[in-house]
Amino acid sequence: MFPSLARPALAPRRFAAVLCAALATAALGGCKSAGDVTGSINAAAPLPGDPSRLHARVEELGRRYESKPGDAALAMDYAAGLRAEERNAQAVAVLQNAVARNPSNLSLLAAFGKALADAGRLKEADAALERAHMPERPNWSVLSAQGSVADQLGEHERARRLYDAALKIAPGEPVVLSNLGLSYALSRDLPRAEATLRQANRHPRADARMRQNLALVLALSGKYQEAEEVARRDLSPADAAANIAAIRKTIVENDTWRKIQAVGSGEAGKRRS
Repeated sequence: MFPSLARPALAPRRFAAVLCAALATAALGGCKSAGDVTGSINAAAPLPGDPSRLHARVEELGRRYESKPGDAALAMDYAAGLRAEERNAQAVAVLQNAVARNPSNLSLLAAFGKALADAGRLKEADAALERAHMPERPNWSVLSAQGSVADQLGEHERARRLYDAALKIAPGEPVVLSNLGLSYALSRDLPRAEATLRQANRHPRADARMRQNLALVLALSGKYQEAEEVARRDLSPADAAANIAAIRKTIVENDTWRKIQAVGSGEAGKRRS
C-alpha cells in the first residue's frame, strides 16, 4: 500500500486516493479511497479540526437537517460535515435527496458531484459536475472539481484542459494549481509537478493540503530533507519524519518508482543547464 501523509486538521485526502488509483499500473498496490477533491464549491462555515468537536457539529447539523430537509444550504453544510468524517455514503444520500427537491440549484449539484467522487462513484460524479457547469457562467471551482474527477478516471489530458479553463477564470488560484501539480505527478512528470506545487504554495492562501502535497512530490523526487522541512510546517517533527520515511521506503522497494525518480532527476538537471 502506498503511504498517505499523516493529517493535520486541514491535511489532504484527495491526493492519496487519486495517486493510488492512477498509479495502480506502477505496482504500488491498492489504497483505501479517502479523497476530497480540492476546490470550494459552497461557502459553508469552517468545520472544527478536533474529531470530537467535529462529530458534535455534524450531529447538530443532522438534527437541523431533519427538521428542514428541503433547505439546500443546510443539506450542503450537513453533507460537508459527513464527508469530513468520511461518512461518504450518507453524504451522498443527503445531497441526492436535496437535489431531488432543488434540481436547478447548481451549487447543490456541484456538492453532490464532490460527494459522489468521495464515495468512489466517479462516472456519476463526472455527470453531476457536468450538470453543475454552465458554459455561459463558468465557475472555476466546478471546473477544478471536474478536473480532479477526470484525473481519478485516468483522463489526465482532459483534467488539464479543465484546470487551464479554471485558471483563465481565476489566474493563480492555488487550489487549481495544486490540483494541476498533482495531475502532473500522476503522469509521472515530477519536475513539472514540483514547479506547479511550488507556485501554488507561494500564494498567500496556500494551506496545509498544498504544503503536504508539495512534500509528497518532493519526496517522490528524492528530495527527502526538503520534503520533511515542508511537512513539518503542519505536522509534528516525528509525524513528518515518519511520513517521509514511509514514502522513501516505498520508493526504495519499488523499481518502477526508482526509474521515475531517476528520469525526473535527469529532466530537472537538463532544465537547470
